[in-house]
Amino acid sequence: MKDALKQRILASVSEDLTAIEGALATNLRPNLDLVRQIAGHLLFSGGKRLRPLLFLLSSRLCNYGGDLALDVSTLFEYLHAATLLHDDVVDEAEMRRGRKTAHSTWGAAQVVLTGDFLLARSLCLAARTGRPEIINVISGITEEMSQGEIDQLDKKGKLNLSEAEYMAIIKGKTAVLIQGACRSGAILSRAPADREQALADYGYHLGMAFQMADDLLDYTADAATLGKNPGADLREGKLTLPLILALERADGPDRSWMESVISTQGFNDDDFYKLVEKLHLYKGIDDTQSRAEHHVDQAKKCLEPFDDCGAKDTMIMLSDYAIARKA
Repeated sequence: MKDALKQRILASVSEDLTAIEGALATNLRPNLDLVRQIAGHLLFSGGKRLRPLLFLLSSRLCNYGGDLALDVSTLFEYLHAATLLHDDVVDEAEMRRGRKTAHSTWGAAQVVLTGDFLLARSLCLAARTGRPEIINVISGITEEMSQGEIDQLDKKGKLNLSEAEYMAIIKGKTAVLIQGACRSGAILSRAPADREQALADYGYHLGMAFQMADDLLDYTADAATLGKNPGADLREGKLTLPLILALERADGPDRSWMESVISTQGFNDDDFYKLVEKLHLYKGIDDTQSRAEHHVDQAKKCLEPFDDCGAKDTMIMLSDYAIARKA
């Protein structure tokens, strides 16, 4: 069923995805070939293109009739790539999308500056719309994402991280960009304020569900499917919702053991898989899934005011796929 859903989505957006790939290459245009190499190492190593796709679908849902949508859509992938380049340097990550991270090849300084270039390119594309509201959205996204990552770093290794703190972190690091892509599609289309807010709310709920699903995959997927080693977040000291919920519920001995594993850098595979068993035992996995499903339901409700059309159907399918995917 999951594969069938994926195939239905791909069939509905294949032309859009092809167009996005071409526009990403065309709009990159750095003066230095090194910048193209570093940016391209991540940009063209796969990726779902969810953010530019949602921008296109949102503009289509609001009956946009201009010719700017495709080029503007790419700014959301550039923003996403910039944050990934920066994050991998900060986290000293070795793998991304099944290949070596950019800084493992070119060095941290060049990669950070390439991320800065992508942020600048994003603002350039936003300015091309002539809509200050979109520029405001983009600047707000970069502010919130930066603070979300700083907040996560500040709370790294915190054993009593609360669910509310976790929700604030994932809103900043993931949901705001997806929310901004959807909102900007409405703004470019000059949609009424209530439709703009509905799409922004859709993007928020989809982004929250998407990140929770990512955090589940860190404990439930294998390395080949995930493109990185399972437990990567935990090894970096990042507590996510499955673990937060399990820690809150674990009895004394189990909680003490779990805390000792979390506090031990370089814990072994046996400890990791035993920890996953504890997450299942204390419903950390199940209840994270339930919370993600709630956000998916809310995302779908946000689309109810819009007329039925292909774009709406695809956005509903993307909501379901956010928590059904394997990677």
